Amino acid sequence: MLKVGDIVARKSYGKDLLFRIIEINRYGIVKLAGLNYRILADAPWEDLEKVYPDLSYAYDEISIQKVEKNIRSILKKREEKDANRNMTRNAILKKPGKVLHLDGDSEYLKICLEYYNKLNIQVIGKNIEEKEHPGRILFLLREYKPDILVITGHDSIVKGTKDYKDLSNYRNSKYFVEAVKKAREYEPDMDQLVIFAGACQSNYEALIEAGANFASSPERVMIHALDPVFICEKIAYSSVQNLLSIEDILENTITGIKGIGGFQTRGKYREGAPSY
Repeated sequence: MLKVGDIVARKSYGKDLLFRIIEINRYGIVKLAGLNYRILADAPWEDLEKVYPDLSYAYDEISIQKVEKNIRSILKKREEKDANRNMTRNAILKKPGKVLHLDGDSEYLKICLEYYNKLNIQVIGKNIEEKEHPGRILFLLREYKPDILVITGHDSIVKGTKDYKDLSNYRNSKYFVEAVKKAREYEPDMDQLVIFAGACQSNYEALIEAGANFASSPERVMIHALDPVFICEKIAYSSVQNLLSIEDILENTITGIKGIGGFQTRGKYREGAPSY
């Protein structure tokens, strides 16, 4: 018997993705959250096959390898930059951008916080249900005063949708949009407060129009759970003197331009002297 928390794959989809069961209703319909991708789905219990932790799927291995490769590359570039700098002048003060990350999924947030830590990014993480984001956002912005704001969790398009611009055809896009609007009331300048918003298949156009610097998903594809982390890293550790292209910003993401789009944005990294 299946239970909440089990890892499963959908037989009707060729077991292409892994999901975590988050709810089973009395009619046998199972609510699913993507294990590595920020998507929600429903399926009858008989369509699901339980997957055990010691089994692996090719797409998981590929994405994990790419994530770890990106981490190593990012840290190596920073080390090389510091080594070259120290040959020409004394130690300096370093101030990367600070992140506030709102996530509707506690498991995803836990994973993201682990990788923020690996990348030495100062972050405040809050597990808040998507529908609560608009009501909580202003209080959190005033309390933590971040440089970069992430508004994410789960999303998906309602099955059979033909009008992709209608917010009512998305599970959580309307909440992300409202949260972005409130954040922009707090800070209208897109370089002062950098915003990433959205999840799998989110209404990209509505999020961009609401004021996000970056949003998902231009082609309504799934985005990887760690894509927001890699975007934050690029902004947090790029100089305030640099205006980054969208290609630069998406360089280390798993999904790339099909899953995330947005605007040129200035970095948040500052240097000073003397060090202490």
